[in-house]
Amino acid sequence: MARSDTGPDFIEALARGLDVIKAFQPGRPVLSLTEVATATGLARPTARRILLTLEELGYARGERGGFALTPRVLELGVAYVHSTGLWEVARPHMEALVERTNESSSIAQLDGSDIVYVARVAVPKIVTLSVTIGTRFPALQTSLGKVLLAGLTPEEAGRTLAEPSRSGIPARRQPTPEERDAELREVRAKGWALTDEELALGIRSVAAPLRDGSGRVIAALNVNAHAAETSVEKLTEEHLPLLLTTAGAISADWALLESIPQVTAATAS
Repeated sequence: MARSDTGPDFIEALARGLDVIKAFQPGRPVLSLTEVATATGLARPTARRILLTLEELGYARGERGGFALTPRVLELGVAYVHSTGLWEVARPHMEALVERTNESSSIAQLDGSDIVYVARVAVPKIVTLSVTIGTRFPALQTSLGKVLLAGLTPEEAGRTLAEPSRSGIPARRQPTPEERDAELREVRAKGWALTDEELALGIRSVAAPLRDGSGRVIAALNVNAHAAETSVEKLTEEHLPLLLTTAGAISADWALLESIPQVTAATAS
């Protein structure tokens, strides 16, 4: 079925291909042709042609009477991360932070009412939630999300949170709009955010904003810990100062990178 409210330059076939890729959700690595058609609303012949095209391009493979995505799909997300240059700037700082705290650290950005992880340096610990590049969580339940939402105006934050989450994770806590606004005001005032088992039992984290040269919040950086091993006091008194210093260093390096004129081969010649 063709989409409504699309512009004259909209490519329906490309949109359908992306819909097929997104049909493969956590816990459903292999889908039959019928399941793909049902999940996307596509006719079976259309879904079949798209799957066979993805298979020929190396993004999908036939498996056990159905189809599965291949690791090559990760290239689509990694291309975004690499195109921003943020990972290259942040990596040495994040590695130093993880070495000093012995806790994992991640960078995330907003996508609607969710956060999406775009960089991560992890330590080998057993936690209740698996996090990789591209993982998404409801923003308001995370320290990263609170920092990112606090970087918006109250009106922008309200509109953003009105969008439905695509994380598939139910919220453990549903604050009222008044509670939400008060919480985000506090985050703006402090310059950092803490969550204590709001997203999942056993997980607590602290996050700080990453800014560009104009002071705009472009991403958020966190340190996350297991509640049984790391107290709130240790997280805020020992890890938070290191996190704030690291976030400041990444922001400064990013602002410096932005200020360097980008010379292409065409302009250089």
